[in-house]
Amino acid sequence: MRTFEIHEARRHLSRLVQEAVDGDPFVITRDGRPLVEVVSINTPELAGARRTGFMAGEIAVPPDFDRMGSTEIESLFDADP
Repeated sequence: MRTFEIHEARRHLSRLVQEAVDGDPFVITRDGRPLVEVVSINTPELAGARRTGFMAGEIAVPPDFDRMGSTEIESLFDADP
């Protein structure tokens, strides 16, 4: 496994983190002694998670949903200041 002194790792942190994410972990050292190992965290892919429709059948949308409150809204525009 590759090792980097802490000062060198600080200068190249963005690149090193991306390499760890891509599967190339590394160790950060201070004065030649290992401090931490940087590895990618395996997170589940969100592509498989589906949120759309998770409440199907739980709520009902009235047929006049797009016209609800239209009379009140129109009266606000017609009112004189």
